[in-house]
Amino acid sequence: MAASFALRSDRWIVIRRPAFHPPNLRRTNGLLRLRRPEVKPSSGVEGSDIDVVSGKERNGALTGLKDGEDVGIRVSEGEGREDDKLRWPPWKGLPQRYKLIGTTSLAFVICNMDKVNLSVAIIPMSHQFGWNSSTAGLVQSSFFWGYALSQLPGGWLAKLFGGRKVLEVGVLAWSLATILVPFVAGFMPGLVLSRILVGVGEGVSPSAATDLIARTIPLEERSRAVAVVFGGLSIGSILGLLFAPPIIQNFGWESVFYIFGLLGIIWCLGFELVKEKQLSFGDESIFGQGSKPGSSGLSYPTSRRISQTPSLTELGDSLKSVPWKAFFKSQAVWAMIYAHFCGSWGHYTCLSWLPTYFSEELNLNLTEAAWVSIIPSLGSIIVTSIAAPFADNLISNGVETTTVRKICQTIAFLSPAMCMTLSSIDFGLPPWEIVIILSGGLALSSFALSGLYCTHQDISPEYASILLGITNTVGAVPGIVGVALTGYLLDSTHSWSLSLFAPSIFFYLTGTAVWLALASSKPQSFSERE
Repeated sequence: MAASFALRSDRWIVIRRPAFHPPNLRRTNGLLRLRRPEVKPSSGVEGSDIDVVSGKERNGALTGLKDGEDVGIRVSEGEGREDDKLRWPPWKGLPQRYKLIGTTSLAFVICNMDKVNLSVAIIPMSHQFGWNSSTAGLVQSSFFWGYALSQLPGGWLAKLFGGRKVLEVGVLAWSLATILVPFVAGFMPGLVLSRILVGVGEGVSPSAATDLIARTIPLEERSRAVAVVFGGLSIGSILGLLFAPPIIQNFGWESVFYIFGLLGIIWCLGFELVKEKQLSFGDESIFGQGSKPGSSGLSYPTSRRISQTPSLTELGDSLKSVPWKAFFKSQAVWAMIYAHFCGSWGHYTCLSWLPTYFSEELNLNLTEAAWVSIIPSLGSIIVTSIAAPFADNLISNGVETTTVRKICQTIAFLSPAMCMTLSSIDFGLPPWEIVIILSGGLALSSFALSGLYCTHQDISPEYASILLGITNTVGAVPGIVGVALTGYLLDSTHSWSLSLFAPSIFFYLTGTAVWLALASSKPQSFSERE
């Protein structure tokens, strides 16, 4: 099935799909030829002849293809080629799955912008309303209540209605709830409820994105797709921390909620355009019959979709059809659950307490502490850009998927554990060296995007959204318990090493042991095991 490319590889599309024979495809002079003026192939060329070359060398451009194994599609040379014209918008020629992944990543950028905006706005809000630290902590933690409660429902809804629809509703919900904050800020129950709603909207999004990736992205591209989508969280943290302070200083704290919330509504309008184009592309796909809209012709297990106006009976039956018992009988699922909890403990406690640590323990002023807090997110972007192709290349070269996931997740756990250990020991290092050590360790934890966060799709594309809902529910617990416990331990021990670093190191190490012992990316048919 090997194929070699000598000339103009950008003009070729190679399909690795057995027995590729669309109904209107005919053989002419040793070539399979298809004319579909309405087709919009991945190269972005519209209204052109398409040569489907099989087992022949054509002008030295494509060799080594076998009929029924590898099929190369080349857009014919000729007059009126679309690529000879100015293409606008610039992303017009991108494959639909790339557009889908790009817009989903943008949703995650907005997601974290709306998550961190309160961490900046809470300071002027506390001054205006006379809140003490306990009250401010209550307001900030209320987000995680909604986030934890919506994980399983989000996974279930993504399986029923599709990840795209659930993601769109989630973004709209958290954006409207964000805009609502200034109106209810003076009424504590209303403010808490608004932040819970933000958590609910953002809580369904990871499962929705996981469903999208599992159903539209092939295995050899999955690490990069997960990295691009969930990497948007790091970019969102950076943008939120960068833009929220000047917006608040110039226009008031209310403005940051209006502006960031409006971004989500604009995203929803743009996402509608991507969805419509994808449906049109899928319906007229040249990849053969039976392709789902937006599937890019990939053959993955498909879950049962219910009607547009489901009855309570249909919803109940769909919930009963989920193989819950089979999930919890799987060692791989338990490995994902514990690994998600361990990773979230280190992430959420550091996200909440590192600015205070930098300010108090390392004697940095508030401005320095705020800027330093961005460094781990910047490092995560760099690490993700390396980890994702690293994992995909290993899989493409024949390394077992389980081995790749274990390697990546081990790096994600042991790196911050080692760096926290070095920071806990008094070596007399200057503050900025400790900042670099901690930031480097936390950045390397982004290898989890090519480890744990790909495993849900690896073992079951059909139930990937529900599996992530299960693990993310447990993973949200440290946001509620871990952050508060760290503060309690800090008041009791007055030691950052014992309160912040020691628990995280413990969970990183035990998470590594459990992951190496039990994790697996081998596909599992849960429905058959119940």
